Amino acid sequence: MEYLLLIYSNEKDFAVMPQAEHERVTGAYMAYTQALLDGGVLRGGNRLRPTSATTTVRAAGGKMQTVDGPFAETREQLGGYYLIDVPDLDAALSWAGRCPGTQYGSIEVRPIWAM
Repeated sequence: MEYLLLIYSNEKDFAVMPQAEHERVTGAYMAYTQALLDGGVLRGGNRLRPTSATTTVRAAGGKMQTVDGPFAETREQLGGYYLIDVPDLDAALSWAGRCPGTQYGSIEVRPIWAM
């Protein structure tokens, strides 16, 4: 079954992070990505640009509207994701618990609803 691991953290914290810490975190994500590959569960994933590069689209009254930035102000922003294919939720939670993002925010584990 496929699950999306959505990585949330405060992007402002990363913007002011010392270079050495940034390199440590990047290395941790590279190791985690390699572990997902070695485990044969990784189907995809990417880091996302900051919310300042986001555009939100809505259709109100039949008319499309666009707004710069995310729709809601939150303390944590979606910063990236991994798409994994594992046998069950327990396996997905196990992989999510190993993600370096748990040290800086949260990992939302969401099953994919195949269409």
